[in-house]
Amino acid sequence: MKRVALLIAALSLTLGAQQAAYGWPTYHGDNSGRHYSADTQISTANVHNLSLAWVAHANASARGAIIGGVSDGPARAASPIQIGPGRGGRGGGAAPVTIKSAVLLDDGVLYFSSPNNVFAVDARTGKTVWHYLWQGRSAIGNRGVGLYKDWLYLETPDNHIVSLDRLTGKQRWSHPIAPEGAANFSTSAPVAIGDHIIVGVGGDAGTNAGWVEAIDPATGALQWKWNVEPGPGEPGFDTWPNARAAANGAGGPWQPVTYDPALNLIYVTTGNPTPTYNGLGRKGANLYTCSVVALNPDTGKMAWYYQVSPHDTHDWDATETPVLIDANYPSYQGQPRKLLALAERNGYYFLLDRTNGHPLTVTKLVPTADGYAGLDAHQVLIPDPKHEGSVGGTIASPDSDGVTNYPAPSYDPQTGLFYVNVTSSYSLYYLSPDPADATGFRGSEYHLGLFDSALLALHLDTGAVAWRHDYPQEAGFASSTHPGILTTAGGVMFTGDPSGNFIARDARTGRDLWHANLGSGITNNPETYRLDGHQYILVAAGDGLYTFRLQ
Repeated sequence: MKRVALLIAALSLTLGAQQAAYGWPTYHGDNSGRHYSADTQISTANVHNLSLAWVAHANASARGAIIGGVSDGPARAASPIQIGPGRGGRGGGAAPVTIKSAVLLDDGVLYFSSPNNVFAVDARTGKTVWHYLWQGRSAIGNRGVGLYKDWLYLETPDNHIVSLDRLTGKQRWSHPIAPEGAANFSTSAPVAIGDHIIVGVGGDAGTNAGWVEAIDPATGALQWKWNVEPGPGEPGFDTWPNARAAANGAGGPWQPVTYDPALNLIYVTTGNPTPTYNGLGRKGANLYTCSVVALNPDTGKMAWYYQVSPHDTHDWDATETPVLIDANYPSYQGQPRKLLALAERNGYYFLLDRTNGHPLTVTKLVPTADGYAGLDAHQVLIPDPKHEGSVGGTIASPDSDGVTNYPAPSYDPQTGLFYVNVTSSYSLYYLSPDPADATGFRGSEYHLGLFDSALLALHLDTGAVAWRHDYPQEAGFASSTHPGILTTAGGVMFTGDPSGNFIARDARTGRDLWHANLGSGITNNPETYRLDGHQYILVAAGDGLYTFRLQ
């Protein structure tokens, strides 16, 4: 028994569990995607003593920023602005900031982003160290920056990868990652894996393709590129009707990857195919859209794939966090098994063997999910034609935002539970009455009925609900871009609710322990870090970055 316990501990370390300094050096905190911290300073016994440490409001004004971008040529430096406690000036005509990004900690400085912006703030006070502004078009959001040694990496909405000096914010170089005029837009957070920066692109409209690539950290030179859609003669090409449909198939992988160093595999989740709501012109499974794919980070070679939404026609892309877990899976002779857990936009929970992609559990997250007619012999979902779009409109659940979305779930190795926020709702999906029109669309009935939202704690092996917290139907989440979730070794889970509360719960029972109303909904994934002997809890709401610690 002691040897088994030691083995499990060693396996957890190989997944990159929280470092001794309790930092947050990459998008998921570590490479496992568990959004779990081993810090125990804040516990169920004392979390009610959390108090606000500082607030910083991000100001995207060009005034005082370090400017870079395609319209400005080489970057130029200017004096830094202050966005520490209090809002400060709002000049410069900048658009309001919504912080959706991860916040990275390195050497006492926090780094976060919004479209075209990178901010560096003091982790002890919230005062600005520097602000970088890329001049280009905007986008729906930005998930964060990547960190490699003393260099930062940002993806811009107009499909550039930019490298900055971490200490000064000065631009080192920028390179395009998509052709000029491409319909893609880039929102993902780059991730450093070994001597590679892993970059994914988004975009699910028009004629575009999806891919993930690795670039050299020092120069930005392309190391390899993996295309979501296979070409003629490649495995999976026969799941498309022709080369044109595949080449325009989208499937952008805009969720940051997770990584198993023992297997030397990164896990990439891909977006939906296009045309988004009309599958008549792309009959087939449409690989490798709406899939989780294991790639070698040194070569880009695919080891395996599993498609969670075959032939998607509802915008249920699979770009949710692939969570890597080592656990004593009951059907595996009581031995630790390398697992991958996914809570998906289509309303299903998946548990896979991450060594080979074999599905172990496929079950509904919510009972209303009706887009699939069961499982085939390989435990892959079968699309249900009754719930695809039609000229008169077809009702289906979930709506096109999905049951859950990109904000992070969490896995707590102490409880063995997997946590995720979910919403049940419906959309009407339409097709054009013109059979030559390949497009599909949602009508004005985007969300139908009430928003039935809940926080679920699931048993890892079966997906069965261990406990749930239901949000009032009249105040459920208006979409599936719910607050992310953080769990800690102190037994505390942090997340948000539809009313703008930042909440601490007992991870074992779901019992409310503490809350703070931030005035607007949580817009990123909660995080934690340790400095000067204090454990901080950090979260964003709108343009505000809020940190709490015990007082």
